Amino acid sequence: MADEVERIMVVPLRKTKQAPRTRRANRAVKETREFVARHMKAEQDKIWFDASVNEAIWARGIRNPPNKITVKAVKYEDGLVEVSLSE
Repeated sequence: MADEVERIMVVPLRKTKQAPRTRRANRAVKETREFVARHMKAEQDKIWFDASVNEAIWARGIRNPPNKITVKAVKYEDGLVEVSLSE
C-alpha cells in the first residue's frame, strides 16, 4: 500500500458569501478544512494548512475571499493531511 495519497482539488467557496461580511475569510478557511476532510477521508483536527493557503484566502481581506481555491492535499499514513497551494 502507498504510504501517501496526493490529490489536487478545487475547493468551491461560494457559501462564504452567506456569512456576514466581517467573517467571510474565517468561513472560507473553515469550508476549506471541511472540504479537504470529506474528500481525503480524514478528521478535521488532522488537517494542516501551509501558510500559502491561508495567505491566498486572506489576500483580499476578511470581507472578500476568493470564490474558489486550488489546493494540493497530501495524506500521510499516520492520517495527517498537509494542504498547500497548487502550483
